[in-house]
Amino acid sequence: MLNEVSENLHRIRHSLAHVLAQAVQKYRPGTKLGFGPAISDGFYYDFLLSEPISDEDLPAIQKLMVEIIKEGQEFSSEELAIPDAIARLGEMGEPYKAEYAQELADKNGLESLTFYTNGPFVDMCEGPHVETTRNIPRNAFKLHNIAGAYWRGDEKNQMLTRIYGWAFEDKKQLRTYQHAREEAVKRDHRKLGAELDLFIIDDHVGPGLPLWLPNGAVIIDELQKLGEEFEFIDGYQRVHTPMLTKGSLYEISGHLELYKEAMFPAMKLGGEDEDGEEYYLRPMNCPHHHILFASRPRSYRDLPFRMAEYGHTFRNERSGSLHGLSRVRAMCMNDAHIYCTKEQVREEFVRVLDLHKRYYDLLELDNYFFRLSMWDPDDPKGKEKYIDDPAGWEYATNEIREAMKESNLPYREVKGEAAFYGPKVDVQFLTVGLKEFTVSTTQLDFGIPQRFVDNGIDCTYIDSEGKKQVPFVIHRAPLSTHERFASFLIERYGGAMPTWLAPVQVKLLPVGAEFCEYANKVCAELRKNFIRAEVDLSSDTLGKKIRQGTVRKIPNLLVLGANEVEAESVTVRRYGIKEQRNYSIAEFTARLLTEIKERKHVKVWEDADALME
Repeated sequence: MLNEVSENLHRIRHSLAHVLAQAVQKYRPGTKLGFGPAISDGFYYDFLLSEPISDEDLPAIQKLMVEIIKEGQEFSSEELAIPDAIARLGEMGEPYKAEYAQELADKNGLESLTFYTNGPFVDMCEGPHVETTRNIPRNAFKLHNIAGAYWRGDEKNQMLTRIYGWAFEDKKQLRTYQHAREEAVKRDHRKLGAELDLFIIDDHVGPGLPLWLPNGAVIIDELQKLGEEFEFIDGYQRVHTPMLTKGSLYEISGHLELYKEAMFPAMKLGGEDEDGEEYYLRPMNCPHHHILFASRPRSYRDLPFRMAEYGHTFRNERSGSLHGLSRVRAMCMNDAHIYCTKEQVREEFVRVLDLHKRYYDLLELDNYFFRLSMWDPDDPKGKEKYIDDPAGWEYATNEIREAMKESNLPYREVKGEAAFYGPKVDVQFLTVGLKEFTVSTTQLDFGIPQRFVDNGIDCTYIDSEGKKQVPFVIHRAPLSTHERFASFLIERYGGAMPTWLAPVQVKLLPVGAEFCEYANKVCAELRKNFIRAEVDLSSDTLGKKIRQGTVRKIPNLLVLGANEVEAESVTVRRYGIKEQRNYSIAEFTARLLTEIKERKHVKVWEDADALME
């Protein structure tokens, strides 16, 4: 599985957080402690520093950590009753830890808390830890970043300083990860988005509201075309629904009660003749689709009914959580809802999983797994978070589990991360920076249609015995949102899109002004075949034109000079391949059209030759 961490590595990372805290308190006496957990690639610790630090201080702090590790400090634990624990933290001068200890006692009814000691350092902590600091590899960790972090993640609280570190079991693993992180910086979609003129985010429009430039618009248009073609083959019917709706619709669905904080504030339409109701920008499409399903009488013969839409949605994300295209406030989702009978659930879920696999195979994506997110019946807030139907949860979860087994796809199960109306499967990819990234999701809904029925909206079908039944609904978005999926692909391909997805598929490079007329003629022929071709009419040298085309990551550069004009041909230079080949205009066009139609990832000329055979 992706980012699977051994128990030993988890202990090392957790122990390093304590070593870091000890080193920082030695480096900056009087520093107060926040939280210090192990995380997916290492550890961090939050501090209220007695004096500020910067990145330049990290080597000195790491050196102190190595000295602590060499001391062989043993980790020992003790349990203290809540009053004694809070008193201990008061004596230690740790107000944040004391506050958290009191909260744990009040909310969870704990009677005692665990403290770990290594050398002179003591911390309230559940563990686990290594036996001694000598069990921590001294050359397999690195402090790499300083950031601000509000206490408890609340911007109303004190801003603390967070120090991050990477940590692995040996030096080779650390080096591999460092290289991946360096590559991730090069491939950051925000950086490439600016360099390749794909999108902008402008303060005049607002944070989290991307604007697609022509090059970026090509990418999302091609992805949408791909999705619509695959969905047509799979029997989906396309719909379009409004981006604005009455709040009462979200009261019926249950979204307003649970997700109001993630929605933009309500609006009231002006005018004396308006209904006075509050309206919302939609955060999801499913309630609209349920209304469409309920708008006509439905029979079991109509099911499964597959309804698809590239729908625009809006989420009121906090400014601090926004990140380029991967977390935004306005998005367009590859959404669909499949209405089916209870008996059709598993088969339809398998079909959706197969659709995921077809997309990923075509895009040459690998290194992913599926995460089955279930409800947690033991969660004390379960009745607030989930539909109260244990039998429904058991049936829905088992159907997904069996669908996953039938599809023979890698998955793991996690409790407590389901949607409020049913279990879901998230697709987790490993990014170029070796981070786990949720790309898309599929959810099985056994609750919301009944809410519509209970509110007088006939979201039902007639079964074979003439009785009304409430359908199961599969919510699916295998291509995620345009924004998130594009951010993932930009980084995965490093901006070098395959020809079918490239903003500019062909750049024609006349070697002199006298060959521009021929270049324009060839370009016109290509564009008649809907190939995205452009001519470089600048007075730059051929070498500079090639370099610029390469920097722009254009997959096909055509060199045009006297020989090409005489032979009515083109000399082709493929992105990433130094070798050039000459083809007639007709043959090159045929090759390219085949490559585009089949959405091939052709990297070397041998592959291109095989494509044409």
